[in-house]
Amino acid sequence: MNCRTGIDLYKRAGNIIPGGTHLLSKRPEIFLPEQWPAYYSRSKGVEVTDLDGNVFIDMSICGVGACILGYADPDVDAAVKAAVDNGSMSTLNCPEEVELAELLCELHPWSDMVRFARGGGEAMSVAVRIARSATGRDRVAFCGYHGWHDWYLAANLAGGGNLDGQLLPGLDPAGIPRSLRATAVPFNYNQPESLEAVAGEHGRELAAIIMEPVRHTEPEKGFLRHVRETADRTGAVLIFDEVTSGWRMNIGGIHLSYAVTPDIAVFAKGISNGYPMAAITGIRPVMESAQKTFMSSTYWTERIGPAAALATIKKMRSHNVPEHLKRMGDFVRKVWRQAADAHGLRISIRGIPPLSIFSFDYGEISQEMHTLFTQEMLNRGFLSSKAFYATYAHMEEHVCDYERAVREVFKTIADAVEKDSIHELLRGPAAHTGFKRLA
Repeated sequence: MNCRTGIDLYKRAGNIIPGGTHLLSKRPEIFLPEQWPAYYSRSKGVEVTDLDGNVFIDMSICGVGACILGYADPDVDAAVKAAVDNGSMSTLNCPEEVELAELLCELHPWSDMVRFARGGGEAMSVAVRIARSATGRDRVAFCGYHGWHDWYLAANLAGGGNLDGQLLPGLDPAGIPRSLRATAVPFNYNQPESLEAVAGEHGRELAAIIMEPVRHTEPEKGFLRHVRETADRTGAVLIFDEVTSGWRMNIGGIHLSYAVTPDIAVFAKGISNGYPMAAITGIRPVMESAQKTFMSSTYWTERIGPAAALATIKKMRSHNVPEHLKRMGDFVRKVWRQAADAHGLRISIRGIPPLSIFSFDYGEISQEMHTLFTQEMLNRGFLSSKAFYATYAHMEEHVCDYERAVREVFKTIADAVEKDSIHELLRGPAAHTGFKRLA
């Protein structure tokens, strides 16, 4: 398959864009170095057309989880076009932001107030600022991945590897002020003793306890309740990062499924189906502290984001989208498991169904096996990786076509493992893991 135009454009990009792309998760090197098409000309539903006219079915991360309804959803796009036609910016405020704030509080009855931003990382920074303003404290305890901002990367000032177990290894704190050392302290998911150690050492210094309620693993019985009680005991603000998990298992935050309420919940990605939007919801005593600190941005007041979010949430409610996402996710997990069993491959599967991940369990050669999977699936017309992010546009026929390809490719991989020839079948380097500086 000829993907030369996108590959060549990415080489040009490397000369004028540090790192090649503006999002680590879209670097070709983490999928298929020197072969990945890199750029798209059109996306619709689950189909992506590259610069050479190749049409792929996206069975990978689907816009890094942003397009929960599928690419270019007609209902969301119609709302956005209406917002554009009526003016996306003005000296006055758009009424959609009030409607959206009221809807988010309706869906999360524990919350009283909402602030908006336009991206998940900045929304998490807003949440941390509000927590610090509310408590008058500096230090935060966290687990999970929460973006690129100083408050988070400061964790690696203390030893360099504190973030390695929190999703992305190798994050360098270059450029982070040394004065922030020890202001962000990690704890481990499903290990209450880990949080207890942080609380025991820092106690009343904690401004916030920050976590993803669910990422790759279900919370063990009592864990989220323990986190809630620890926040209450120390006086810290409990912040749930729902940027990735929100809207996929139910309408709203996944924490609603576990009957544990935070003081702040943060949403982005799936809330607006590919248009920039983020929301920070919270209880009144904490959220009102936003007025004590300066947080203000022109593009937090544009109209497209709220219009897209309203249309997305309304469609998710009327079409019961989370149930479809779970069904497609379960279907893909079944495909992986049955294909692996059929060809004697060792794999592990984790994540919630709409955000599923499989891994080959072969030690040092596993990453080459993952790369070979992506390479061979690309040649069969699929954008594929270890992860599958389900969308409302994924239909059973897509998964059935995917299943046939997966069975073929898993057989190729199994034969190569037996012959010790994985490396010989790769037409380029193995995919990167985590963050790496590019030459």
